[in-house]
Amino acid sequence: MFETLILTTDARGIAVLTLNRAEKHNALSAQMIAELTQAALQLGADETVRAVILTGAGKSFCAGGDLGWMQEQMAADPETRFREARKLAEMLQALNALPKPLIGALQGNAFGGGVGMASVCDVAIGADHLKMGLTETKLGLIPATIGPYVIARMGEARARRVFMSARLFGAGEAVELGLLSRSVPAVDVMAAAEAEALPYLQCAPGAVASAKALAQSLGPQITDAVIDSTIAALVQRWESAEAEEGIAAFFGKRPPSWKAQ
Repeated sequence: MFETLILTTDARGIAVLTLNRAEKHNALSAQMIAELTQAALQLGADETVRAVILTGAGKSFCAGGDLGWMQEQMAADPETRFREARKLAEMLQALNALPKPLIGALQGNAFGGGVGMASVCDVAIGADHLKMGLTETKLGLIPATIGPYVIARMGEARARRVFMSARLFGAGEAVELGLLSRSVPAVDVMAAAEAEALPYLQCAPGAVASAKALAQSLGPQITDAVIDSTIAALVQRWESAEAEEGIAAFFGKRPPSWKAQ
């Protein structure tokens, strides 16, 4: 059914949703974005599913946006850019609004959109070797559509430590920042994620969904207006000279003009 994802559900009702572009470090292509939205809606409607574990195949959880997809946006007209940015925002919102517990099991690298997906998880477990980073500003872009979820997870003060600098940080700092609940040895990540899922099997599914919705309503409000503002901010950056230079430099395997020597 999916080409970029693997979705399995066991007899207990624990679903595992696996990003399956291992050869691309699970970078978010247009197809994966669409399939993640579809999977979130499917899982939300499936009454047999009690909890969902989100993970990635191969060496990385998610390396962020697929650079080929980004390059296509640079060549597109503003209307197309806006439409594609909205698809990304709708995917994140679909995962965030999933009426089931969403547990992240992260390994390898989680950059850009990968940090965004970690931020929409109710609990995120990371391998102790995990590297994370909001790397968009290295390309002349900004962490726009993922921004509301990152800020909701970390809080503004902690987020500003890593939101603009594009620096990488490890699992220990990710726990300190609030992105991860805890880190464990890589071989134990899936077992730790499953352990987080097990208590939900003792709870009333409808009550779990209502409690999650209540928690979200009491936290920072990620409204349509907020989402629209992030889409507009991303499209504006795609149209900037810095983004053109940053992406051209990346594909040209040269430093961008602003990089200090």
